[in-house]
Amino acid sequence: QVQLVESGGGLVQAGGSLRLSCAASGRTFSTYTMGWFRQAPGQERDFCAAISGRGGRTYYADSVKGRFTISRDTAENTVYLQMNSLKPEDTAVYYCAANHRSWGVTTGSSYDYWGQGTQVTVSS
Repeated sequence: QVQLVESGGGLVQAGGSLRLSCAASGRTFSTYTMGWFRQAPGQERDFCAAISGRGGRTYYADSVKGRFTISRDTAENTVYLQMNSLKPEDTAVYYCAANHRSWGVTTGSSYDYWGQGTQVTVSS
């Protein structure tokens, strides 16, 4: 079992930055691909970014590439999402997720565990 707890969301003006954190329980954290997804009101949950178990590979949605950076600290069992140059369309609930496979990293159904989400609101 893996439990995930997100933090770091909030209200920020367009152009600003936020860093989301996801603290994971479990001694096998380093074996999981970790992902960030987001869901805006009335929309489906979309992939944002993912990072492989050892952090050697990162994946980004086109909509966030160049603005968001995913990283992980295996010693702290934490994954981060640094979000820069935020836009109003980035407003959503952001979810952290863990995937024990090495494939399907951009697909929500491939993930086994999910956090409760953290709200990010970007004002114009």
